[in-house]
Amino acid sequence: MATREQTSPRPFDAASSAVPLIRFQAAMEQIHRFLAFHTVSQPIPAPGQPATTQPDPVTVRLREPMGELPASFAAVRTWHGFPSGGGFRPPLTRPDFLPDFLGNRLISARLHTARRSPVPLPLEQVSGRVLAEEIRADLDQPPFARATRDGFAVRAAEAAQHHFLLITGHIRAGESSTRTLGPGEAWEIMTGAAVPPSADAVLMVEHCEQSSNCIRLIDGRSVAPGDHIVPQAAEAHAGDILVPAGVRLAASQIAVAAQNGYRELSVVPRPRVAILTTGDELVPLTQQPGPAQIRNSNAAMLAALVTALGGEAIVLPPAPDSAEALDASLLQSMAADLLLISGGISVGRYDLVEDALTRVGARFFFGGVAIQPGKPVAFGQLPRPQQAGQPHAQPLPFLALPGNPISSAVTFRLFAAPLIAGLAEDADPQPRFALAQLTGEWRGRPGLTRFLPAACDFSASPQVRLVPWQGSGDLAALARSNCFVAIADDAETIDNGSIVPILLP
Repeated sequence: MATREQTSPRPFDAASSAVPLIRFQAAMEQIHRFLAFHTVSQPIPAPGQPATTQPDPVTVRLREPMGELPASFAAVRTWHGFPSGGGFRPPLTRPDFLPDFLGNRLISARLHTARRSPVPLPLEQVSGRVLAEEIRADLDQPPFARATRDGFAVRAAEAAQHHFLLITGHIRAGESSTRTLGPGEAWEIMTGAAVPPSADAVLMVEHCEQSSNCIRLIDGRSVAPGDHIVPQAAEAHAGDILVPAGVRLAASQIAVAAQNGYRELSVVPRPRVAILTTGDELVPLTQQPGPAQIRNSNAAMLAALVTALGGEAIVLPPAPDSAEALDASLLQSMAADLLLISGGISVGRYDLVEDALTRVGARFFFGGVAIQPGKPVAFGQLPRPQQAGQPHAQPLPFLALPGNPISSAVTFRLFAAPLIAGLAEDADPQPRFALAQLTGEWRGRPGLTRFLPAACDFSASPQVRLVPWQGSGDLAALARSNCFVAIADDAETIDNGSIVPILLP
């Protein structure tokens, strides 16, 4: 698809959000630029101005020229296809309207912050948390040469002659022996057991002929040194880093920690995310809505999204559409690491959030993005009140999201999710995309990058279909969706069967 000239992003020192929309790529660049400086407690310079001190490139994610990338990066810079129609599709290049998260000219390393100390937690409580200190091997992995099949430990040169070998020993997982395998001998061995000294291969049971207490390799089968053996330290040496800091812990990393004697791990504290919903029309979930009123569903949705990302959701009381209420609510949010505001950010008469943010000294990084839904989204930071012992407290980042629920869901996944991940020191602070084949077609006007509610079957050959919706207030359509189809800002048609990128939950 053709790429149009990019609208210049808002200057970082703008005092108001009333400037033209920026494109989606530029908005994501602003998010990553903010994280690069904020997470090392450095002032964020305006574009074109030098930083007071440069962030350490070892600990910061920044776009910088890297020259020619090695051939090993080739797979990282392409989005691969999937099985379909009885064969494999060729590799697919990344759609050019999406930000290049996958490595092209990107230095990727752990974001570091020293604002709060790591938290030690037992292994059963760390799933989904971000690792603060690397996991290291306490021993060689494996700590001995290990058999990978049930069979017979042999000298490969002898077994390759297809002569009978005398079975002189037996060893199973958990047993050890210092006795050496003698000439013309074989030991019965179980999967996972330590291979005896001087044996250099394991014959599979089903590849052997056994007679009394002797075995031989059957005709037509071959054996070579190293067959069905994992050498000592083949996986890692004692002291090696097995899992680096900045990884969000899942079952596999927790298993590695357990294997190496960790009973607890140091994890990054959960980012505290204040959630402020606004609007005179909102009533509590326990209250029957009156005429023109709605229940406050956005607070529950945003809290669930924050929690799923490993953040700590702090739901503030909803603020009515008044300057006094908004000012008081903003002061309530100052202890958080991130403020999410839902509603009141558009250009209507009672959209008062921008004015409230401006009154408390907000610095806007952008005030609108050329996407649908979610165009009226603002990102910036607020100065915190000075406190004793903290004369230069870090500013509070904020995202003001549209009040319509689908708009809030889309802008959360695109912009809030990377912020929460970055503030949690996750080494991979970015939205998650995949590819699927569109069932049906789409027709529309160019001009906006669209993220449309969709349902994907996530099969081996993923198929995705657009979910019919009645605009960005259609919560029922959102509930029927499990992803969003991403459509380039210059697209007018997408045909049935086209490969499309999808934004994942």
